[in-house]
Amino acid sequence: MIVDLNCDMGEGFGIYRLGDDAEMLTVATSANIACGFHAGDPLVMHETLRGASANGVQAGAHPSFLDLWGFGRRPIHGERPADIEKAVLYQVGALLALAQDAGCPVRHVKTHGAMGNMANEDADLALAVARAIRTLDRDLIFVVMPGLETEKAGEKLGLPIAREIYADRAYADDGTLVSRKLPGAVLHDPDTVTERVARMLEDSAITCLSGRRIPTRIDTVCVHGDTPGAVVMGRRLREDCATKGIAVRPMAEVLGV
Repeated sequence: MIVDLNCDMGEGFGIYRLGDDAEMLTVATSANIACGFHAGDPLVMHETLRGASANGVQAGAHPSFLDLWGFGRRPIHGERPADIEKAVLYQVGALLALAQDAGCPVRHVKTHGAMGNMANEDADLALAVARAIRTLDRDLIFVVMPGLETEKAGEKLGLPIAREIYADRAYADDGTLVSRKLPGAVLHDPDTVTERVARMLEDSAITCLSGRRIPTRIDTVCVHGDTPGAVVMGRRLREDCATKGIAVRPMAEVLGV
């Protein structure tokens, strides 16, 4: 078995930093880099790209709603899909430009926060994101949640798809993430997380908070960089994979693209 370990990174802004990117870049095999709308700025983006390149970590774009104040986690309603499409074009395009200067190819796109959650349930929004990706580069990998609208949009437009599970987030029975406002939505104990991910990989199924299982292919596992103890959690996951003979490789290598 082979799997990718991805992490959201570059989520500082100006003099502020969030998460230990330097350490996470020694753990993760793919980095989802904030593109300035929920976090990140040109200097942070460029620094993170160079760090990814130096560590052999695959770089990807992490676009979101324009919401610095709420870290991209506040739902924004009323936006036209065409406007969201342009916002994604703008953000990913900026990272692609900086990546050219940093000498670090961008290989995937993963929506952040509320944009991702809403796209998973809104077919028009999911298609808007997928169209933006295809316009920029139809070989960019679209990171999706299995069984939801983003997966359907990526398949419809013929994009390479990486099906993702979350190590540190709980699932509702419909395959969406449990709201962060609810108890148990975010997992912090490395032992619990490691055991849970191992079970999902072994069963090729998402384990929901209720105990329900949703069969799926799993290409990549996400650890949120801003989760306390993320580095320890990531290292435990990699160690457990090694013990079980599971190879941890960058996303494109997992997909063979």
